[in-house]
Amino acid sequence: MIGRIVKIVSKEYTLQKEDGERVNAVLTGKIRLQFTPAAGDLVEAQWIHDRWAVQKVLPRKNHLIRPFVANVDQALIVMSIKDPDFSTVLIDRLSMLIREAGITPVLIVTKCDLGIDPETEQKIQEYENGPMQTIRTSMVSLDPSLADLLKGKISVLTGQSGAGKSTLLNTLEPSFHLATQEISKALGRGKHTTRHNELHVVAEGLVADTPGFSSLDFSRLQAKDLGYDVIEFAPYIGKCRFNDCIHQNEPGCAVKEAVDQGAIPRTRYNNYLEVLKMIQQRKEKYI
Repeated sequence: MIGRIVKIVSKEYTLQKEDGERVNAVLTGKIRLQFTPAAGDLVEAQWIHDRWAVQKVLPRKNHLIRPFVANVDQALIVMSIKDPDFSTVLIDRLSMLIREAGITPVLIVTKCDLGIDPETEQKIQEYENGPMQTIRTSMVSLDPSLADLLKGKISVLTGQSGAGKSTLLNTLEPSFHLATQEISKALGRGKHTTRHNELHVVAEGLVADTPGFSSLDFSRLQAKDLGYDVIEFAPYIGKCRFNDCIHQNEPGCAVKEAVDQGAIPRTRYNNYLEVLKMIQQRKEKYI
């Protein structure tokens, strides 16, 4: 049987079969010693001694450390227009890390019913006119396309605290709040519970139960690769005069030309340069 791990509590695994049925399973010894399965992993299981036993974890397309989830299709960057303020720096840095992990970033702009000032409106429009899918929503009503966005996919959410991640999920799937509350209580009571990792059904998709993303850690990124992680740079990568162009001070840079022509927002480029300098300064410290 092929199934997807949707819940891990200590050594107990819940698998979701292709028809949607959920069954409990255990790991075989060889997997337990060699590999740490994550929620989202596809596995092969066999019925042995009156229970399902996971025999093999199928290859992953990607995985995150925190939350520990595999085969993620998209990461929703949830950003409010105020309280907390809209931040292009945070959006762009998260987007770079998400793309570096092999995941598609999607921007969800919340609290649009609070009124948007002209400067923030311009920033939002720059994203809407760019390649990253951008959806506006409000505290009063949700854009119907949000449900379609989640359907059939594994998603994680990230963004500032207070931007409305939980509200978004609870509105789309009221049972999500109840489920996470029960988990918190159970973990509070169970002193010997070592791990809990779960994907919840929300709008016919699977969403990680820990809204969040690894800290803004660029320590593993290389300067030569960072340009590939900026979604707006994609049409211009490989068109620079030099093959090793990092789009900083080099002549004949297709990315810089696109910025000068207005094809890439200058804000995107400046935010890229800030991260690039962080990486370069880190390297200098090691030398």
